[in-house]
Amino acid sequence: MKWKNRKYGEESPYIPAGPFKVRLPFIHYRFEWPDYVQGLLMCAVDLSAIPLLMELLGMPFEVALAIVVLNGLFYLLHHLLGDPAVPGWITPAIPLIMLYCQQFPEGPERVHSLIAFQLTLGILSLLLGATGLASKVVRFIPPALKAGVILGAGLAAVISVFQVGGRFELFPWTISIAIGIGFYLLFSKHFIQFQNRNAFWKTIAKLGIFPVILVAVFIAPLFGEAKWPTIEWGFSSPDFITLWNEYTVFGLGLPPFMMFITAIPTVLAAYIVLFGDVLQVKALVEDGQSIRPDEKVDYNPNRSHWIFGLRNGAMSIIGPDVTMAGPVWSAMQVVMVERFKKGRKAMDSIFGGMGSFRWGTNTGLWLLPIVSFVEPILGVAMALTLLIQGYVSVKVGILEARSQKDLGVAGIVAAVLCIKGAAWAFAVGIILCLLLYGKDFFKGEVDKTFNKDSEDLKKQEKQVS
Repeated sequence: MKWKNRKYGEESPYIPAGPFKVRLPFIHYRFEWPDYVQGLLMCAVDLSAIPLLMELLGMPFEVALAIVVLNGLFYLLHHLLGDPAVPGWITPAIPLIMLYCQQFPEGPERVHSLIAFQLTLGILSLLLGATGLASKVVRFIPPALKAGVILGAGLAAVISVFQVGGRFELFPWTISIAIGIGFYLLFSKHFIQFQNRNAFWKTIAKLGIFPVILVAVFIAPLFGEAKWPTIEWGFSSPDFITLWNEYTVFGLGLPPFMMFITAIPTVLAAYIVLFGDVLQVKALVEDGQSIRPDEKVDYNPNRSHWIFGLRNGAMSIIGPDVTMAGPVWSAMQVVMVERFKKGRKAMDSIFGGMGSFRWGTNTGLWLLPIVSFVEPILGVAMALTLLIQGYVSVKVGILEARSQKDLGVAGIVAAVLCIKGAAWAFAVGIILCLLLYGKDFFKGEVDKTFNKDSEDLKKQEKQVS
């Protein structure tokens, strides 16, 4: 057990392997049972991808479950290869990806569009990780255009829930009540103060959206919007055979070359959102490191690009997934870092906590009692995920704007993105930035109008009072 020999200020032990640092459970890190148990429960969020796959590709439940299981196995790569992150989806990009794929008729052609999209994203991520150009590419994009893409992703997430035929029409009461509880638990200042005075509510806060999903399991049947769960015992049965024969390149062959070309604008939009997640991981890890100097934590964005690039590339071949392979599950990354801050007794190594959590979610996906318990409200779980992510993306998108002009361009780009897709949005955004900024196309402009407006508002408030 090499982890016991780690000295103050050192990294947890690992096996060097090129850009990677291989760490194995029980050998290089202590297995953290509290995080493993939490993972058993939180696999419910992973399972909420199933309704999306069923809706987009028309696949049976067991086939969609097979994709979720494969994705779960690839989640393990991050901590095993030295990336201190709880990986997840590229959630804000999901509505954009669905909008893109729905341009193609359901069947082999739509599956091909998803394969081409995910493989292109995987190759792009690998190239940027290998060359170290990731941050330069994102800085190359005008702030107004970047703000518009992130803002549009957030709006598209909300629209996908409330549009005609969306999930809100299936679960109006459940979604209304559950999202109200969810927003209170996640974003309310009142609840932050409340949880700091009560250990029980502090524990609830650390579970992310799982308590809300648990509430939804009981609310939906009470309002007649879903059946009461029928608990089944045994192990789940993902259908890998049908997956590989009817939904992958093994049965359908490679997509036409033009599908890879047409995917590029939406892939770039997804990458802009994804890079924001990379920056978020870096900030959270540094926050934890400031409290826990006893363990040196090495977060390398290029290594992260290598890993989620490999995940997307591999999944595009063996199980194309509309949620994509993202660098972080933001809510659980926060939970892990907060536990890490509590000291070595609580969590010996950040890799132990994150790794044990992902071993737990993988176990949960195979346990039929857990899968059958949440199956009736998986649509609600996805709606909650999209609405919460929509809130965050809209806020982040607006904060990306550096002037009122930026914000105006961003609003138009966001609207076009939601209605016409990424190719149109980029074209409109580029033209607007050229017209408004000219030679300052890449940097836009920084003004004090936001501050000025707030100062004028304060003066008006004083006059009124």
